Amino acid sequence: MKSRYNGYSFPLRETITREKVRFRNRYGITLVGDLYLPQESAGTLPAVAVAGPFGAVKEQCAGLYAEELASRGFAALAFDPSFIGESGGEARNVASPDINTEDFCAAVDFLSTRDFVDPEQIGILGICGWGGMALNAAAMDTRIKATVTATMYDMTRVNAKGYFDAADSADARFETKQALNAQRTADYRSGSCARAGGVVDPLPEDAPFFVKDYYDYYKTERGYTERSLNSNDGWNVTSALSFLNMPILRYSNEIRSAVLMIHGEKAHSCYFSRDAYADMVNGNPHTENKELLLIPGAVHTDLYDRKDIIPFDRITQFFQTYLH
Repeated sequence: MKSRYNGYSFPLRETITREKVRFRNRYGITLVGDLYLPQESAGTLPAVAVAGPFGAVKEQCAGLYAEELASRGFAALAFDPSFIGESGGEARNVASPDINTEDFCAAVDFLSTRDFVDPEQIGILGICGWGGMALNAAAMDTRIKATVTATMYDMTRVNAKGYFDAADSADARFETKQALNAQRTADYRSGSCARAGGVVDPLPEDAPFFVKDYYDYYKTERGYTERSLNSNDGWNVTSALSFLNMPILRYSNEIRSAVLMIHGEKAHSCYFSRDAYADMVNGNPHTENKELLLIPGAVHTDLYDRKDIIPFDRITQFFQTYLH
């Protein structure tokens, strides 16, 4: 299978330019992104850095969101997080709650130093697993004036507790740690890292709906791209280790800047956004600029690429209101 649009899952409209850019994060890892700009623009622009979903690359959803935002007058940077896609970092195919949060801040570094960007008008947008990273970055980086999450996953919660917290026990976590650490030993002995596999293929007839939902995006022409982990061999098996005891949303209720959380009402993952929003506003004196927007009837991947469902008008209005 090949991607539909020469490495991308979406077309580039004629009114938008796309430029490959590189920048370094605080750990010295070189990140690679696509910078989307409207061809007709004057003066400085508000800017948005975009990443996600978890296991996807900039040629998929992040790029689609960035391209759409550029068409609405923003400078938009879709980037590959550390260790995946075209970005640097060794070993490959691993994720880190710390480093991947830092990746958003590094994108802000880059954007804030561009002549065509107003450094006081920078926001971020995280999709799926990078929605959680975006909230974590917003809790840390005061330069981020507005944050949007779409179909957000808290990867630390799902790894430590299982889906719907069904494995939330010390014994269950211990078994997971035993298996992952045994794999570490095997990887070290073999000199290579075992891969977990991307979205299951072929799709079992009895697969739960959310697995079918992922398959429909990552394993079909709709969303397949060559660099995507989820479309191909997946993460390293041991990638989940650091998520087991490092919760990323501990200080979300100290976020003072604006946050818009968007989720499909019918998504299996909707509880992540519902609970994260409740935690974010609990005891937070800055709630007037926080919103949870549930899309009726929408499932998880509808907010990946369904432009008739993704509320881009609302996202645009939100960034226009708070990036000033």
